[in-house]
Amino acid sequence: MTSVRLKYQTIEFGKTDIHLCGLRNKQEFSDPEKIAEKLGISSSYWPIFGLLWPSSIVLADYLLEFDTDRKRILEVGCGLALSSLLLNSQGNDITATDHHPEVDGFLKRNTLLNNDPDIPFERVDWADEKDSLGLYDLIIGSDLLYEDEHIELLANFFNNHAQKACEVILVDPSRGRKSKLIQKLESFGFESSILKVQSSQKLPDDYKGFILSFKR
Repeated sequence: MTSVRLKYQTIEFGKTDIHLCGLRNKQEFSDPEKIAEKLGISSSYWPIFGLLWPSSIVLADYLLEFDTDRKRILEVGCGLALSSLLLNSQGNDITATDHHPEVDGFLKRNTLLNNDPDIPFERVDWADEKDSLGLYDLIIGSDLLYEDEHIELLANFFNNHAQKACEVILVDPSRGRKSKLIQKLESFGFESSILKVQSSQKLPDDYKGFILSFKR
């Protein structure tokens, strides 16, 4: 990677500190070999993976008290993978995925920054059914519903990688597509519940989001 400015920060979760290196701002961009461009990632979307978004903080906070013991866990669209880093620090069995070509490098940098073991990572396209991920007991993600077309792709991806008994935990910042995703996952046999995110010092004052829980 060339000519991008980085930002280091520490996020506190109880007595656990997660150290995070990401991009300094939305203007950062570096794709000299046009790898991202060939994957359909435009220059405006390129930096999104490398920023810490409020929904990712909500997800990690929620998982801090969630029963993850002996579960095989998959983070979808992980970006800076805050939740994966937190779960990894607790000794959980976590695998991270994203479509962006720079995510794996930042994930390795951040696990080293936290003095933790490497996190298994696979770069995946939700439309590709030939990945080697396997099945999971718990699937997590935050702020994934950017486009209408993502609903069908994402629901199918979840279903393809979910054990018969599985939980899915998503955080959605009120992008207006959660009802369609709920309907689709319920057609796959999941029961759903919605929890409104409460205000927090870690979140912007204008943040409005929901924790979507699915179980079958």
